[in-house]
Amino acid sequence: MSKSVSRLKSMKKVADKIDHSSKLRTDIPAGMAAAGPPLGPMLGQRNINIAAFCKDFNERTANIKPGIPLPTRVKVNPDRSYQLVIHQPPSSFFLKQAAGVTRGAMEPMREICGKVTLKHIYEIAKIKSQDPPLEWKSLKDICTMLIATARTCGIEVVKELNAKDYEEFQQHRKSVIEEQKKVLQEKREAKMLRTA
Repeated sequence: MSKSVSRLKSMKKVADKIDHSSKLRTDIPAGMAAAGPPLGPMLGQRNINIAAFCKDFNERTANIKPGIPLPTRVKVNPDRSYQLVIHQPPSSFFLKQAAGVTRGAMEPMREICGKVTLKHIYEIAKIKSQDPPLEWKSLKDICTMLIATARTCGIEVVKELNAKDYEEFQQHRKSVIEEQKKVLQEKREAKMLRTA
């Protein structure tokens, strides 16, 4: 009898420690948090005061260029208060900015949409090392992660980059993108004809 009672007490202690708080992981554009979808419904489901959250987020990101995507982590407490953690922009955002491209490659393993240098990788790694999930990783590990991310975006990492050669590469890339857009448009039109 006493064994089962002590077991129940130990199970109750474990049950008391369970955290029932709700967590929200999303990307919100800097300075542009608004009550409308998709953010409003996500906050409403967690019983967060939407207007207060948007005001808080926009004030905290006022010094960042509007529209930059910021990975945001929100831990909601049972009393409807919340803890807001705003990370640095995603690695892919920094890599595309450094490469001077607006979107990644359609087929990353076959085509290159842009190029960055090892110096770019190092500078981005220094910025990303401020993120809570990466603060205990070495710069070398973060650089390795960034090189892998660049590869999946179709961005080539090079030791040096000649400005004139890269400008020629970007001009050629523009014609490739136009061709890809035409092919996509033709596929869309063909699909519309089949479904009509």
